Amino acid sequence: MEPVPATALAPRPAAVAVDDGPFGVAALRARLGVSAAPLTRWHWILPLLVTVIAGVLRFTNLAHPDQLIFDETYYPKDAYSLLESGYERRWDEDVNDAFARGEAEPLEGAAYVVHPPLGKWLIGLGMLAFGPDNGVGWRFSAAVAGTLSVLLVALATQHLLRSVSLGAVAGLLLAVEGHHLVMSRIGLLDIFLSFFVLAAFAALLADRVHGRRLLAARLAHDVARRGRDALASGPWLGWRPWRLLAGVLLGAGCAVKLSGLAFMAAFGLLTVLWDMSARRTAGVRRWAWAGVEKDGLYAFVAVVGGGLVAYLASWTGWFVTEGGYYRDWHRDNPPGGLLAGLVPGPLRSLWHYHVESTTFHQGLTSPHDYAANPWTWPFMGRPVSYYYEGAEPGEGICPPDAAGACSAAITDIANPFVWWTGLAAVLVCVWLLVRHRDWRAGALLGAYAAGQLVWFLWPERTMFFFYTIAYEPFLVMMIALALSLLLRPGRRPGPRWGSALVLAYMTIAVAVSLFFLPVWIGDVIPYDQWRWRMWFSSWI
Repeated sequence: MEPVPATALAPRPAAVAVDDGPFGVAALRARLGVSAAPLTRWHWILPLLVTVIAGVLRFTNLAHPDQLIFDETYYPKDAYSLLESGYERRWDEDVNDAFARGEAEPLEGAAYVVHPPLGKWLIGLGMLAFGPDNGVGWRFSAAVAGTLSVLLVALATQHLLRSVSLGAVAGLLLAVEGHHLVMSRIGLLDIFLSFFVLAAFAALLADRVHGRRLLAARLAHDVARRGRDALASGPWLGWRPWRLLAGVLLGAGCAVKLSGLAFMAAFGLLTVLWDMSARRTAGVRRWAWAGVEKDGLYAFVAVVGGGLVAYLASWTGWFVTEGGYYRDWHRDNPPGGLLAGLVPGPLRSLWHYHVESTTFHQGLTSPHDYAANPWTWPFMGRPVSYYYEGAEPGEGICPPDAAGACSAAITDIANPFVWWTGLAAVLVCVWLLVRHRDWRAGALLGAYAAGQLVWFLWPERTMFFFYTIAYEPFLVMMIALALSLLLRPGRRPGPRWGSALVLAYMTIAVAVSLFFLPVWIGDVIPYDQWRWRMWFSSWI
């Protein structure tokens, strides 16, 4: 019989109890609001169902009209030259019709463009798949981004409100809302910015849960080992993958349009405030300082550092080629100081490009028929007409047996019922934040403000209503949050009345969308019917 090792007879150290008392894992998770909740098949079925509806609306007859409309005169052609050369090139004037037929090629020489390349690369992916000679090619990626945005809104709202049905309500509202539908069916950049910002927000929601669960586990362990001393500032939480993903997605948004920087700043602040709140709720005494010291630096590196890496990666085509605009600027402009000499030449050239681009944006004051001051955006004062064609019976789009003149239009008129009640929902969220300190209202208002208020910094700049697409998903989520107040337990006259009111709201919203659908997708309708939908002269 072999002797038993002495170590086997030694008493085991007492296990650290982390599941007992007010600072056990279970108690902390409950206090932090991240206790595990079972998922049912409906958590996915309803979001996917409204996503299918969104896809049908966005992909049906996507090639119409078979011409470049509005700012499609820029971005599909830029996308084509990116695919060919890695950078944007110049084009002949009046080449749009030839381009739409697949009969045009870019000129030699780089074009000066003021938006980063990622959105145009994404447009190019659709052109690779379906060709550059039809609208499906240069609109496909926008339709994908718009459709996936509906899925993200449904899932994010479901998480925020802990309601599968209200998640479906928000998803359906975005699916049938005309402003979002129009922007998902044309080859412009803004739908990609909207998608990346929304995806970053969803990633931060996942990080909020992950961070709080991590805080509960580590704080419970520390309290069990060290007692109440562990509550002075709480544990370090380290790197968190969801927050890093959010930073990358925000960088991708900036790589579509630099207005994404406002969302990066807002979301970076938001995630640190969430961490501070979590430490305070958990019982950490110096929660504010700990949030800055132990979470702030990690958050900054994840959001800003991850975003910067993603942003620079979007310029790969410009870096690896020699013909891009300002690509060789550094060769004729040697560095002026010691630190500047440490920066690689191509990066200095890119920095100069951005300085010039910023100057251009700040000085963009040229008049435009569809320019709209941001003060008018909440009221939908001046939507953009992207396409209009009119004809008499027997001519062009108008059939010979038509009773009168015909019209076909694509105008980014938002669903008036959704848009204007959304303004009321903003006020409800302000009340929820001020009166009840509702973190959900605060988060949605922060995103809304990042998309709306930043434009007031340049009051003389030429701006357009479609810039609001960047924050529209958050407006829809605020509507869902406001509707959730009708369904609260104990509310009079009762949950059945609340459900009936929500159903009535959705019925009206869908009915209004059906009414405006022809002027969102370019259907041929009688001229009089087109006029019925132009409620104000500023919509024409």
